Amino acid sequence: MIADKDDSEDESPFIERPVLVTKRLIMRAPREGDIPALVQLADNLHVAQMLARMPHPYGEAEARSFIAMAGHKRPGVSYALTLAGTGTFIGCAGLNVKDRGLELGYWVGEPYWKRGFATEAAHALVDLAFRETRIQVLNVSVRVINPASRRVIHKCGFQYAGQGMMNSLAAGQVPIERYRLDRRTWESLRNWA
Repeated sequence: MIADKDDSEDESPFIERPVLVTKRLIMRAPREGDIPALVQLADNLHVAQMLARMPHPYGEAEARSFIAMAGHKRPGVSYALTLAGTGTFIGCAGLNVKDRGLELGYWVGEPYWKRGFATEAAHALVDLAFRETRIQVLNVSVRVINPASRRVIHKCGFQYAGQGMMNSLAAGQVPIERYRLDRRTWESLRNWA
């Protein structure tokens, strides 16, 4: 499932994108048919200002660019979050290679907040990262004003690792908290119960 450049642990992980199925979600590759729902949910300042790379306003051109980028073979992986049963698009999640290593990222459209979908997606991606790569640490960052996202990462076992600043396309320079989850902790928490 993984095609690393060589045996070095610090190489960027290339992760195949298997379809991930959780209790309520099907996580699959983003596709052109997602564009209307993607635009509707992503064109929301409440969502965009919590993320680094999501512009506001967000239109069809931005959605097409995201889907094209997600389709290229590159380190990391991007997923469309869809509801099992209906296939309704509700957000995106992924694993991205950053300066500090592999980083978890996710967003869920505002109509789907407070239902546990972000936690469900995050658990699936944490498992994918540790099962399919040799990374020893997975990173995540959260805006200091985003307690909902902080609860998601705490439920996944991430531990506080410091503060910093992030350049958000929608909000400018903003303070963030950094968290990390090491392989040993993940192994002890494997049964997410």
